[in-house]
Amino acid sequence: MKIYIIYNKLIYNAYYFIKGDDIVIKKFASYYKPHRKLFILDMFCAFLMASIDLVFPIATRSLLNDILPNGKTRTFYIVIGTLFFLYILRAIFNYIVDYWGHVVGTRMEADMRNDLFSHIQTLDTKYFDETRTGHIMSRVINDLREISELAHHGPEDLFLSAVMIIGSFVILLNIEWRLTLIIFTFVPIMIWFAIVKREKMSNAFRNVRKKIANVNSQLENSISGIRVAKSYANEEYEMRKFSEGNREFKESREFAFKSMAEFFTGINFLSNLLNLLVIGAGGIFVYKGLINLADLVAYLLYVNFFMQPIRRLTQFAQQFQLGMTGFERFIQILEIKPEIVNKKNAIKLTDINGKIELKDVTFNYNEKESVLKNINLTIDSGKTVALVGPSGGGKTTLCHLIPRFYDVEAGDILIDEKNIKDIDIKSLRKNIGLVQQNIFLFTGTIKDNILYGRPDATDKEVIVAAKEANIHDFIMTLPNQYNTHIGEKGVKLSGGQKQRISIARVFLKNPPILILDEATSALDNETEVKIQAALEKLSKGRTTLVIAHRLSTIKNADNIIVLTDNGIQEKGKHKDLIKKNGLYSKLYKLQFKDSIKNDVAV
Repeated sequence: MKIYIIYNKLIYNAYYFIKGDDIVIKKFASYYKPHRKLFILDMFCAFLMASIDLVFPIATRSLLNDILPNGKTRTFYIVIGTLFFLYILRAIFNYIVDYWGHVVGTRMEADMRNDLFSHIQTLDTKYFDETRTGHIMSRVINDLREISELAHHGPEDLFLSAVMIIGSFVILLNIEWRLTLIIFTFVPIMIWFAIVKREKMSNAFRNVRKKIANVNSQLENSISGIRVAKSYANEEYEMRKFSEGNREFKESREFAFKSMAEFFTGINFLSNLLNLLVIGAGGIFVYKGLINLADLVAYLLYVNFFMQPIRRLTQFAQQFQLGMTGFERFIQILEIKPEIVNKKNAIKLTDINGKIELKDVTFNYNEKESVLKNINLTIDSGKTVALVGPSGGGKTTLCHLIPRFYDVEAGDILIDEKNIKDIDIKSLRKNIGLVQQNIFLFTGTIKDNILYGRPDATDKEVIVAAKEANIHDFIMTLPNQYNTHIGEKGVKLSGGQKQRISIARVFLKNPPILILDEATSALDNETEVKIQAALEKLSKGRTTLVIAHRLSTIKNADNIIVLTDNGIQEKGKHKDLIKKNGLYSKLYKLQFKDSIKNDVAV
């Protein structure tokens, strides 16, 4: 009964090992298709190499049994010459396999990385809110690092192993079938051991992937915030956080190598036992006259060839764990589907006036409470509407709903009486310009960052946009002018300079709808004046939605909306809201006590 249970487990695990996960294996195999010609060449050359290897013991057996004992000198030289020619061919095939086989793997890895990055671009803002940057980087870089080796050696190892095992088995049966059957009763034990240890090794390496992602995330976070850490003299605190993640990664990797050591030690031990079995049983067969010495030598050579695919399969098992655990994590991201997608036959947004309507809009980030509830708002074409109010009232969230960074839970948002859910997302966002308080500039030159507004713009258009944003004169004082590198995230520029470059970017984009999210809140007064002038120029003739904490910047808005966590509390022009003596008036008084009388008198 116990033997039956072990047998069933062996069959099940062997099936699982070969079959794997159908979806994952099929997806992995699909990446061979663009490179199938090179792949076929690689496998064909690998097959010829294996065939040549199988010829050598046959030739050795013939030399020892027939050619040398019978003094066939001419035949001897012909055989040696033929073997020499075959090994030259084998060297050529080996070069093709080693070079072009790895090229196939490298190209597949590049294709996967392109697909992953392309898919990440389609994911919702919500995904990036909930996923650390370091984890994403780990998926794109580290998880696919071993794919190249698996893509090359995986099919090759399996194919060569099959050719060598089948070829060796047939020839071994032909030499001495009884000894062969004895040996092959030992093989299932080796396979069972390999499959059992495979699962432990798989889990261990999967855990290593997770831990290195945590280390990457912590590293990215610490480097991005290095100035904050230094300003608080918290270098030791950052070191403790990193050391903790690094320790967990070290321990998980040590356990993975322990599992790998158990696997290879066991396989090598069983391989040595098999060699001992062949020598022992073969010696008895020679002693009893069941096999001659020449056949035993050939038999030992073929046993060695038989053991090569076994060792190859153990190496494949390691590559499989390293590669497929990363590939599985790659698949996990590809299986994440964006919630915000185009409807079938989505319409293109062209020649728009820019009228925006929010009808009973409700939104929440989680199921506990709504950030916005039953918001109704109309912004006429070409008008400027300001959103003010306490933090947490949903001002930024409302602005992020218009370009569909998030979708409303209930209600509708319309542009020129078209529901934004019916509009092609790319077309929608091309018609909306966004200037935020926290400016992000890409590593590169000033010109690169302005061009991000419209990559096909000419140099003349870039300069015009910079002039409109009041940043051209500053750029011309730099040694390399527009080709000046700004450092990572624009670290070489001041806050005001970065802000004006971002405004130039929007000038170049030239959208009919503009969203200004606290674009001047973190600037000094002199810089604010310059940027405010640029923003007023930018807003002219556009439908503009402004979020502002500095209420002085929105006094001339066509409409001011006071938004709190209870919804829209007040709306109207600046002087009317001051006279109303409500929440807006209270907020304004806190900022500008000395100017209230003048405002009321206007």
